[in-house]
Amino acid sequence: MAGVTTISSPAPSPTPAPVRPLASLTPDELATFLAETREAYAALQARGLKLDLTRGKPSSAQLDLANELLHLPTTTKDRSGADVRNYGNLEGLTELREIFAELLWVEVDQVVCGGNSSLTMMHDTLVDLLLHGAPGSPRRWVDEPVVKFVCPVPGYDRHFSMLASFGIEMVTVPTNADGPDAEAVAALVRDDPSVKGMWVVPTYANPSGAVCSQEVAAALMAMPTAAPDFRIFWDNAYAFHHLTEDEAKSADALTLALASGHPDRPIMFASTSKITFAGAGVAVMAASAANKAWYLEHLAMGSIGPDKVNHLRHVEFFRDAGGVRDHMRKHRAIIAPKFDAVDDALTTALDGLEIAEWTRPTGGYFVNLDVVDGTAARVVALAKQAGISLTPAGSSFPLGHDPRDRNIRLAPTFPVLAEVETAMAGVGTCVALAAAEKLLGA
Repeated sequence: MAGVTTISSPAPSPTPAPVRPLASLTPDELATFLAETREAYAALQARGLKLDLTRGKPSSAQLDLANELLHLPTTTKDRSGADVRNYGNLEGLTELREIFAELLWVEVDQVVCGGNSSLTMMHDTLVDLLLHGAPGSPRRWVDEPVVKFVCPVPGYDRHFSMLASFGIEMVTVPTNADGPDAEAVAALVRDDPSVKGMWVVPTYANPSGAVCSQEVAAALMAMPTAAPDFRIFWDNAYAFHHLTEDEAKSADALTLALASGHPDRPIMFASTSKITFAGAGVAVMAASAANKAWYLEHLAMGSIGPDKVNHLRHVEFFRDAGGVRDHMRKHRAIIAPKFDAVDDALTTALDGLEIAEWTRPTGGYFVNLDVVDGTAARVVALAKQAGISLTPAGSSFPLGHDPRDRNIRLAPTFPVLAEVETAMAGVGTCVALAAAEKLLGA
């Protein structure tokens, strides 16, 4: 009939076979799966990819969000009228300290603003503890026969390498969904005075994305310790890095410690390294009056004041704590789709095979991927051979040793979205191939 277009309905697609756990397949089925996955891997290699997911760096698009900093500050004076180009004010610009006091739920007089790196502040604090001891220390830490730190795992590799560089022994506890295993920590510190400290990344932990609950934080601050100078390095590196509108609030470690009678136990750190410019941001410490005075006393031996020009630059850029929160929503718009892409790709490739588990974090910079025991190093090697660089297997454990060889840290923020999608589809293939090889002994 004229004027009528007939559209044929497409033939119905065959119903795909249900996905079954890989371990439930017969040897013949598993051999077929392995052969098909090897074909997919060969096709992946043939693409000649060159993708890098090794480190949690901000992308150029994120760095561009702070380009206004390049034209600031517009004055040389702080609020008090002091010239920021000159020496002095070791604890940092008051205006900047006020911003971070509000963001970190601490008092302004507890805050020190320093240079660009919170890792440097942590390193300096650890060195001072070793060389001078803490307030309340019976002796310098370096004079102790052994110094140990509790390290929640999986955790941040740079924390572990810092300890290793000083010969500090590391004892591990699991990282749960609500933070470090507080009971395991308490058992380690109760009777052993050589256990002098621990690391905690309380908000969107690296790499698991776990958020330390108020209950766990309170337990860590209140637990009895054999060492009278036990310190918790409370690294709030990702406190403002939300991936959803449901923004986690960091536990108020300093107030909890004060209430428990251990005001000097936590030393809090944060920075703008993943907020403004990674190499030219500002770092922050928050601590008790005694810890702050102790830190500044030793800092004064090596500094006559921080880069207050950069402090003022950040104050003008953010204006207040609300400005930081608004800025972080812009970051979220850039990186949240990349985390969605990781989940989508892994779900498409691996869901139902029961050979991998991965986190779906609501903040932070990483996805934690656990694969079949004994295959993480193989997965990373397969990815490398296909042009996809991942963080080395075991990096999230002290000395790079994952006793189960199953943990891989994924860092999706730096590549553009299309590269994340491509890389993660490839990682899914590598996980499946390594698992099939393991099950068949191939």
